[in-house]
Amino acid sequence: MISIFTDGACSGNPGPGGWGAIIALPDGKVLELGGREEPTTNNRMELGGVIASLAAVRGMPGVALVHSDSTYVIEGITKWILGWKRRGWTTAAGDRVKNEDLWRTLDRVVSERGRGGVQWRWVKGHSGHDANERCDEIAVALAKRQPIELYEGPLLNYPYGSLLPSEAKALPVRPKDRKAADTRPVSYISLLHGEVQRHATWGECEARVKGRPAKFKKVRSEEEAAETRRSWGLE
Repeated sequence: MISIFTDGACSGNPGPGGWGAIIALPDGKVLELGGREEPTTNNRMELGGVIASLAAVRGMPGVALVHSDSTYVIEGITKWILGWKRRGWTTAAGDRVKNEDLWRTLDRVVSERGRGGVQWRWVKGHSGHDANERCDEIAVALAKRQPIELYEGPLLNYPYGSLLPSEAKALPVRPKDRKAADTRPVSYISLLHGEVQRHATWGECEARVKGRPAKFKKVRSEEEAAETRRSWGLE
């Protein structure tokens, strides 16, 4: 197995950016890579590190196990890209996919390794993970145009901590997904002329507030309703 660790950094987003990568090969050798771009974004640097790493091991046998702290990269290449390609590289909303050029390149280098030839591991960023911290160090230094020496040599002499593959972890739930997964019953509250009312359906709420100087909000619990009333200055 080829173990790959990558990270990207950007100052300003957009602004000057850099990426860092570590490749641990089955023969016991380690290669650090890095690059920079200006102007760019953090997401482009995250993608750039993965693309450069997979390109560096093109033609080498074995599974490439890619570690990244970017949910954008991992969800994009394992989930979202299927719909993008089906819709001609547009999103569900009909917009062009951001960073389409890099996604097309990543799709190609992943496909070159064949089915199952690339596996993905999410690691939590800035959590003390040795390889992720080193990749971040490389990325930040290059983004800032600071000198940094990249290691190339035997794994036994690698000076920046462990390069053991990480355990598989579930991706963190994004706020949008968390909201979609919330199955608590929905109701609505409205404020009109200083009087608050609770509505079971949006139709009832709309009938009260439409065209009037009213406030309204969808809520899923008594606690959320109380917080909304407080934000309206009522409690």
